[in-house]
Amino acid sequence: MIRPDDFDFTLPVEQIAQAPAQRRGDARMLVVLGDAAPAHHVARELPGVLPNHALVVVNDSGVVPARVYARCTEGRARGRRFELLVCAPGAYPPGARISAWVRGARRLGPGDLLELSGLVLRYEGSPPNGADPRARVFTILRGDLLETLEGAGEVPLPPYIQRPDGPAASDRQRYQTVYAGHSGSVAAPTAGLHWEPEVLARLDVAPLTLHVGPGTFLPMDVEDVEQHRVGAERVQLTESTAERIRAAQRAGRPIVAVGTTATRTLEAIAADFGEIRPYSGSVDRVITPRHAWRVVDILVTNFHLPRSSLLMLVCSLGGRERVLDAYRLAVAAGYRFYSYGDCMVVDRASGR
Repeated sequence: MIRPDDFDFTLPVEQIAQAPAQRRGDARMLVVLGDAAPAHHVARELPGVLPNHALVVVNDSGVVPARVYARCTEGRARGRRFELLVCAPGAYPPGARISAWVRGARRLGPGDLLELSGLVLRYEGSPPNGADPRARVFTILRGDLLETLEGAGEVPLPPYIQRPDGPAASDRQRYQTVYAGHSGSVAAPTAGLHWEPEVLARLDVAPLTLHVGPGTFLPMDVEDVEQHRVGAERVQLTESTAERIRAAQRAGRPIVAVGTTATRTLEAIAADFGEIRPYSGSVDRVITPRHAWRVVDILVTNFHLPRSSLLMLVCSLGGRERVLDAYRLAVAAGYRFYSYGDCMVVDRASGR
């Protein structure tokens, strides 16, 4: 049995980044490739670190300011104000059902109405399949969800980024990749936060889309990590990107995934269909140490929370002891951790 404790490490609280580097490319980058000793770089040096014939796959999903505060105007909780984090934000018409994490949801009763900036939601209760125990279901009665979120919502920064007065104006720009093109995520694909246009111009980049949902960051509250589950996340892999990846594989070119989101997408599709192919739907794969890697050769990723499924994914690809040794080195060298922190590059070397 593999336990969450197997993916633990000690991190001084002062190394949890509260703001991004002054410039995206200024972030530090720990490079762990092959049998060479880990090397210290900065993010804008990525093109010189990767094999020059690599294909770099990025997640072009954009973060939606999906945290809102709505007041109950009718029903059992009338007059109360509730914090909602919309799980899969998008352009839904009236009559559509959405799910959200709701602070204080136990106070709501079926049929209660919540209102915010012309948006009216009717509370329906817990989702029928129980896939996400934190989620609650609402029906949109009136208004435009995405327009309301963009106008009145907050950037849903993780709780370890402390903003007592709410997110700063700069967070809307810096908690977003420069190549974000399809809005739908509630959290940034943070490995992409470091890359500037001039760096990307030196790489062969192929986009896919995975809209990050809050379930990705649920703690592994299980004894055996193989039992950990996350909610489904919406995915789009086009024929163009699929063919570029297949062509790179045929040519023996390494596939570089920028972030765990791109990694989960590629590996889930390959596992489900036996190869990379165009796909539009959802994935809910948790990559554990027993995962059979099919696509990703090199991973560019931020430093993740201890005992998290994201750290487990990195360990699965790079080897648990090798990755945790790199984490201990990063702590000792003063690297900055988590969403606004520094990054690392690690490969799937043979025998690990």
